Amino acid sequence: MDNSVKLAVLGKTSIAAQLDDGHRIALRRHNEEVDKNRHILSKIIDCIKFCGAFELAMRGHDESDSSDNPGIFRGLVDLMASIDHDLRQHLENATVFKGTSKTVQNEILDCMLAVLRERIVEEVKAAKFLAIQADETTDISTHCQLVMVLRYIDQRNRIQERFFEFIKLPNACADAIASALSERLRFILPQGQERKLIAQAYDGAAVMRGTTGGVQRKIQDIYANAHYVHCYAHQLNLVMQQATSHIPQISHFFSDIAGFASFFTKSSKRTAVLDEVVAHRLPSASATRWNFNSRAVNTVYEHKDDLVRCFQTIRNSEGFDAPTKRDAGGFVRMLEDEAFCFFLALFHKIMPHVDMLYNHLQKRNIDSVTIAGITQTFISRMQAIREALPNLVVDEEYRGPVQDPPTKRRRTLGEDRQHHLALEVSTSCLV
Repeated sequence: MDNSVKLAVLGKTSIAAQLDDGHRIALRRHNEEVDKNRHILSKIIDCIKFCGAFELAMRGHDESDSSDNPGIFRGLVDLMASIDHDLRQHLENATVFKGTSKTVQNEILDCMLAVLRERIVEEVKAAKFLAIQADETTDISTHCQLVMVLRYIDQRNRIQERFFEFIKLPNACADAIASALSERLRFILPQGQERKLIAQAYDGAAVMRGTTGGVQRKIQDIYANAHYVHCYAHQLNLVMQQATSHIPQISHFFSDIAGFASFFTKSSKRTAVLDEVVAHRLPSASATRWNFNSRAVNTVYEHKDDLVRCFQTIRNSEGFDAPTKRDAGGFVRMLEDEAFCFFLALFHKIMPHVDMLYNHLQKRNIDSVTIAGITQTFISRMQAIREALPNLVVDEEYRGPVQDPPTKRRRTLGEDRQHHLALEVSTSCLV
């Protein structure tokens, strides 16, 4: 009967139609497989984007299937697989492409970088003006590299500040930096759009700001409209650094402030006493980032009595060696010193205004009018502190009283000398 049916329809069914049906079925299966693969790959990309958004390290020490701590990325993939059936099935059955190896991670990161850079270049080409920011630094492997940031106004009239690239440098000389920047600018700005670059912003190092052989001069020789702008936040750091370095007493004060954090970071036993008595960690100071100095000054000022008790506890404890007890005794005498307490209270009043100015200068959306306004506000506040110094110097707050006054008389600066130094510091900030 089957043979009779096949004989009856033989030659009556189009082979082309059968091939078309088979082709459509193959295309449908192929598209379903592509959609499934894209879904799986999108989940892996989402895990990478999550790590990047929160600045998390992707890879762990051991990423094998039997590892107890394979890293954040593998942990996120496993979490996604627990709620996604297709992803879990792929991870269990994949033999060729699993998508979780470090090679695939790096390739996806390179693809994401390429897409973002293309988008940035398109926005820059559509913008009317462009400014670049660059700074040379050394990575953890002591290799010299250049950070390049682009600043422009997009088509929606919004200011965009985009990190573009880390550029490897053979050395930190002006020729190497200028050549690297010129090469990237030729890629970003096509020929005929050289006048679009109107500003270049660097720090105040001689390599960058040199008027004859500096980077800004070499870039301006190619891009005539690229005016050099000194970083405002970096200028503020330099001003505060100069205000504290040329006065020996102030320089010694900030060196002493940095010693507090250094004393506790060298030993877990000391840190344990700090946590028990003070219940607050001491931030490290920095020579160039004044927000760190401000945090150190404020912490010591607000917890001065607790720190005295902490150092006395260390000094009277039998669990510490002689050098530690000696250093703790030195810090106690420092916190009881009238001159140290005077400078501590003085900068406790000045530093919040410096922090406010620094934070405003670090904002992305800023212009010359805003800078002039916040600078004038800072000057007014510094002048108010300067005018109040005669009354503040004799105030007990500046004397920094302690609960138990020292029995031995120590040499102090005197009110006239304190007043003179306070005026010099406030004048340096105003200048």
